[in-house]
Amino acid sequence: MTKKLTALGLMSGTSLDGIDIAVLHTDGAQHIQPAADGFFAYDDALRQELRALLTWMAELPTAVLADMALWPDRLVAADAQVTQVHIEAVTQFLNRHNNLSIDIIGFHGQTVAHRPAEAFTLQIGDGQAMAAALGINVVARFRQADMAAGGQGAPLAPLYHAALLEGEAARQDAEAVINLGGIANITWCRADDILAFDCGPANALIDDWVMRHSGAAFDKDGALAAQGEVNETALAALLAHPYFAAPPPKSLDRLDFDALSVDALSVDALSAADGAATLTAFTAMGIAKALDLCPKKPQRLILCGGGRHNSTLRRMMAAYCGVDIVDCDSLGWRGDALEAQLFGWLAVRSFYGLPLSRPETTGVTQPTSGGVLYRT
Repeated sequence: MTKKLTALGLMSGTSLDGIDIAVLHTDGAQHIQPAADGFFAYDDALRQELRALLTWMAELPTAVLADMALWPDRLVAADAQVTQVHIEAVTQFLNRHNNLSIDIIGFHGQTVAHRPAEAFTLQIGDGQAMAAALGINVVARFRQADMAAGGQGAPLAPLYHAALLEGEAARQDAEAVINLGGIANITWCRADDILAFDCGPANALIDDWVMRHSGAAFDKDGALAAQGEVNETALAALLAHPYFAAPPPKSLDRLDFDALSVDALSVDALSAADGAATLTAFTAMGIAKALDLCPKKPQRLILCGGGRHNSTLRRMMAAYCGVDIVDCDSLGWRGDALEAQLFGWLAVRSFYGLPLSRPETTGVTQPTSGGVLYRT
């Protein structure tokens, strides 16, 4: 039996909005006791730089990105800045929660490139610098071992979702957890069976569209989309992407649908509202198509991540998917903190050498641990 540790998890996702922090007491298995959580927003300048960085880096060869000695100054600077804002966020958080004594930190970093076809993924953020600054051991680089062993490197949430579902009633019927971040991913579970993969875009394309047309960071509660009409021609063009018919394992980079969405939404010069409605329908239909790849339709979809607050998206998902939809908060989960909890939990699993992924979750050749431990 492994010893329970107090872990602090950090997640800055593809929505590029900021840093989720969560603390939990866990053995990296079934014991999961959340303690506290919070959110620290990126300032506008950093958010804009990170979004621009993604597009700029898309032109850089993997050989350059894989060797830090070859990194351009802009990437070096972004790595240092992301590290520093995470250190500051943890410092502020622990000052607010000074009753917490942290054993280990799980530091995901900020994903700036994900190229599964080249067995490469990059999350910027310096785990050693964080450990030195905070005086707490840090686990980072969670995805690389999975890719080295033949996996997609994503999604890494499924084993945590499965552990949380073990706390529910015995699962004889299939259930699915849908994480609605910048990208949507699904964890399908039935008893001891599990399957997971990225469904398609979730908030990323909607956020980018809304930012371009209104200056807002996101479509709050789906209000803009609710005012528009779905352009069926544009939606069909988006759904024609071969990704949706490809079998799992599969995962996505944040930019994988950018060019397609720009082309598709130029049809009929869509208004801001119609574009938001069409992209919201695209997210919902991507999830519906993901259900078609599961062994059995789940009895319900359990939503987590920021996109679950979008009532227009939830309404469209209910219409397209044809199954009950519940907010994970109704199960006692902390939906806004779940991914941060995940990386605290994974840090403990990494520390104990437990698997972070399985063939059914990422396509890795065998259950595989991962992460790099940076000691103070």
